[in-house]
Amino acid sequence: MSNNSPCILLVDDDPANIFLLTELLRLNGYHVLSASSGNQAITIANKTPIDLIILDVMMPEMDGFEVCKILRQNRSLLSIPILFLTALDDEESHLKALEMMADAYLIKPVNRRLFVAKVENSLRLQKQRLELLASEVRQQVKQQIKEQIDSAWQISEALSEKFRLFVPEEFLQRIAPQGVDSIQLGNVTEEEMTILFCDIRDFTAIAESQIVSKTFEWLNVFFSQMSDCITTHKGFIDKFLGDAILAIFTQSESHAEDAINAAIMMQESLQYFNENRQQFNLKDPLKIGIGIHKGIGMIGTLGSHQRMDSTVIGDVVNTASRLERLTKIYGCPIIASKAVISSLKNTDLLYNYREIDRVNPRGKQQTIEIYEVFACHALNGLIKSETLSTFQKGIQAWQNQKYLSALGYFQEVLTKNPTDSVALIYHKKCQEELLY
Repeated sequence: MSNNSPCILLVDDDPANIFLLTELLRLNGYHVLSASSGNQAITIANKTPIDLIILDVMMPEMDGFEVCKILRQNRSLLSIPILFLTALDDEESHLKALEMMADAYLIKPVNRRLFVAKVENSLRLQKQRLELLASEVRQQVKQQIKEQIDSAWQISEALSEKFRLFVPEEFLQRIAPQGVDSIQLGNVTEEEMTILFCDIRDFTAIAESQIVSKTFEWLNVFFSQMSDCITTHKGFIDKFLGDAILAIFTQSESHAEDAINAAIMMQESLQYFNENRQQFNLKDPLKIGIGIHKGIGMIGTLGSHQRMDSTVIGDVVNTASRLERLTKIYGCPIIASKAVISSLKNTDLLYNYREIDRVNPRGKQQTIEIYEVFACHALNGLIKSETLSTFQKGIQAWQNQKYLSALGYFQEVLTKNPTDSVALIYHKKCQEELLY
C-alpha cells in the first residue's frame, strides 16, 4: 500500500462492522485506522493526520453526533469530511447530521458500491477544495505583491464586501448592528418570518453519475438562478445545504406572499435551466420540491467561540423542511401551510392554491392543513384552477368520511386532468375505504 494512500478513520463499537469495512476499504487502496468509542476516535484524530472519518451514531458513552460536534469545534479538524454510517433512518437524525455539518449520511446495511463511491467522491471533493483554496491563496498573494495598498479604509471596505458574500446584509443588520466588529456569539433577534426550503430530487444519483467538477459547475448555475428568484422577491438565503436551499423572508406585511411568488418564479426558472441542461451533461430534467411555512424564528449567531455561524432556528424552519419532504409524497412541486395561505392576498392572480390534506408532520403533535400552490398561467395550473371547485368538494367529502361521494368528485377531476397526482392518491384511498 502506498504511503500516499488516504487515511480513513473508522469509528464503530461493533467489531464485526469494523472488520468488514476495514477489509473493503483496504481492498480499494485506503489506509485504515479504527476506533471502538468516541473518546478513542477523538484521541486518534488529534494525534494522527486523517483524510476522512466514517462514524457510527449509536455508541455507548458518547454517540456519533457528539463526536462530530467535538471534532467540528477543533479548527485543525474542521475541514475533514465526516460520513455517518448508521442504522438510524429517521428525519430527526438526518437533520441533526446536517446541523453537525456532516458530509454524508448513509444507512446500514449500505450497498458496497455506493459506500465506496461515496468515500471516493468525498475524498476527491475534499482534495479539490484544498487545491482550490491553495490556488486562491497563491493568487491573492500574487495580487498583493503586484498592487500597492492605497489606504486602510479601502482594505476594510474590500473585506466587508467579501464578508457579505458569506453573511447576507440582512443577517448583519441583526447580528452586527454596530458593524462587523460587534459580532458576538449569541447575538440573536426573534421575529415573524416565512421560511422557504428547496431541495433537488434525486441529487445523490445525479452527482454519482458525474465527475465532481461537473456537478459543482451546474449546481452553482442552478443556485445562482434560484438565488435571483429569492432576492427579487425580497428574501435572502440563510445557507446552501448540499443541494438544498434555506431562504428567509421577513418583509413586513408581505413575507408570506413574497415567499410564494419566489417559489413560483423558482419553478419557472427551473424550466429555463432544464432547457439548457445538456451543456452540463444532465440527461433528465431537474426537479425540485419546495416547502413554505410561516411562524416565529430566531436569527443569530450559533456555535462556539472557536467556530460560529449565522443561522435561523425555530419550529418554523423544521416545519418548512418537513413540508418540502411531503412534496415527494403528494407529487406537488410546492406545498405551503395554512399559516402561509391565510396571509395571502393573491390580487395579481399569478398563482392559485388548494387544500390537499391535514397532517401531523413527523416530530409535531399539532395537525396542520397543507396546500398545493401552482402557477395559474401554466397549462397544468389552468386545468387545476378549472377543477378546483370539484376537487375541494372531494376533499370535504373525504374529511367527512363520505367516501362514495368523494370518489365521484375525484373521478370527475381525473377525467379532465388524468395526471393530477393528488386526485389520484385520494381516488385510490376512496376505493380502498369502500372495499372494507
